[in-house]
Amino acid sequence: MQYHEIGKTGMKVSSLSFGASSLGGVFHDVKEKEAIETVFTAIEAGINFIDVSPYYGHYKAETVLGKALKDIPRDRYYLSTKVGRYGKDGVNTWDYSAKRATESVYESMERLHIDHIDLINVHDIEFADLNQIVNETLPALVELREKGVVGHVGITDLQLENLQWVIDHSPSGTVESILNFCHYCLCDDKLADFLDYFEAKGVGIINASPLSMGLLSERGVPAWHPAPASLVEACRQAMEHCKVKNYPIEKLAMQFSIANPRIATTLFSTANPQNVKKNIAFIEEPLNEELVREVQKIIGDQQRVSWSNS
Repeated sequence: MQYHEIGKTGMKVSSLSFGASSLGGVFHDVKEKEAIETVFTAIEAGINFIDVSPYYGHYKAETVLGKALKDIPRDRYYLSTKVGRYGKDGVNTWDYSAKRATESVYESMERLHIDHIDLINVHDIEFADLNQIVNETLPALVELREKGVVGHVGITDLQLENLQWVIDHSPSGTVESILNFCHYCLCDDKLADFLDYFEAKGVGIINASPLSMGLLSERGVPAWHPAPASLVEACRQAMEHCKVKNYPIEKLAMQFSIANPRIATTLFSTANPQNVKKNIAFIEEPLNEELVREVQKIIGDQQRVSWSNS
């Protein structure tokens, strides 16, 4: 396992890290005992960064994770959670007010059975008024940072342009890290175009969803996936190519996403301890760069064919 610092936070985290969304049954029902064992397995294997949110499973992920963390020494991991996205009784809610952000931090600490959050993030800022994020949400979190309740402050979003806008409109040092998903993987490496910008601002980079929410998997894309049909087909062809080479596309995707040392860590999520062991075994092997080029060519060529026919 390799370890990299998240920006200038001083947190040296494992290149592969644990996303706890699956503990909330976000993707399918989970067995709580197995989910807790998954957390133990990740820590024992050298993973030292865990990311969660009250939104995942509408507080369930934090609750289940908290049960695991009660039995893990606090110096074995860094914990990241979020504010802004919530839910109850199957209904999603959003609240980026300073009052709710502050309340949310203390509520998360109670569910997680911890007295300090290493990294607090504003969750999916695309759902908010970005001016409110800059002028209200982030200042509330900075105040908690100054009080020592949280260690560091970050923002998360799918849209890289939103992350850049908030950083540009916030006082220097406010945003210490960004979390972006589906933009540094075999089928989309847009995040690479922003690395110079984030580094120049002293902002650490957290990547998520190395399998692009199932696009890069033998199981195939879930029905809810927003990808256009052309990309789904391109990734299916890439998966079949890897299969012929007896090299699971999941393995190649994991290896690719953690291979860039400019990205501090890449999050994956599972509630199955065997998946943790499998993914760690994947990244312990060297990246097959020739196969990466072949896969990216397949995806690129298929996309160009689709564009030319549209």
